Amino acid sequence: METKAPDTLERVLETLKYIIDPEIGINIVDLGLVYKVTAEEERIYIELTLTTKGCPMSGTITTATQQILKRMFPTHGIEVELVWWPMWSPELITDEGRRQLDKM
Repeated sequence: METKAPDTLERVLETLKYIIDPEIGINIVDLGLVYKVTAEEERIYIELTLTTKGCPMSGTITTATQQILKRMFPTHGIEVELVWWPMWSPELITDEGRRQLDKM
């Protein structure tokens, strides 16, 4: 993940943790769905994936990502791109995500 504004990057990632994958119950950051974040002075670019290509929540998750970032960063242009490569795998789940899974 890259950025020109480190504090903005941290705020973006913390904001994205409010988006919970409804099927798994873990936020999209700790689930490893967020592949790239670029935060510049006027633009935030997010590259994310889903657990499966046929995921019925694709529209919901991408729209939620755009909406929550637009609320938190109203002066920034927000671009969210859904990508399928590399394919998501459980190895991408963070340690915190694994702790959350263990509690379920």
